[in-house]
Amino acid sequence: MDEQFILRVSPSVAEQIERLMNESAAGSSSNPDDASLDLSFSEDGRSGTFMIGNQRFPASLLDLPTVVESYKTYDDSFLVKTADIGQMVMVREEDDPAPEGAEYEHGLTPPMRDARRRRFRREPDLNAELVHRVEKDLISIMQGVPTRMLV
Repeated sequence: MDEQFILRVSPSVAEQIERLMNESAAGSSSNPDDASLDLSFSEDGRSGTFMIGNQRFPASLLDLPTVVESYKTYDDSFLVKTADIGQMVMVREEDDPAPEGAEYEHGLTPPMRDARRRRFRREPDLNAELVHRVEKDLISIMQGVPTRMLV
């Protein structure tokens, strides 16, 4: 299986990447510095910099709310699964705010907007005092100490 991730960029950055790929495919790149792409992350592993030539853009590594499968085909008839993708690199413009948290709250398509809140079970509300009391009772039972009945 290949290692894959989603690269989400703004339309202006997408145009620059497309132009760069077309020039490199045609072999007409005049300056090798203009034809370079680089992605580097800081110590935290979640924030970094995406470079196209001499231009820098802030980037963030985000977890997707669901796993996305990717497929490829060799003969336009049969699809072969190549990877399960669980992360996305989001490249932003300088003035765009950084996303909050390590998880992207939306999926990749409009129907998955706010997917975590709308489609998945919420965590139950637990009383911390009750959990602590049950934990103490379980430890007592494992140690063989008689305990009061749980009600």
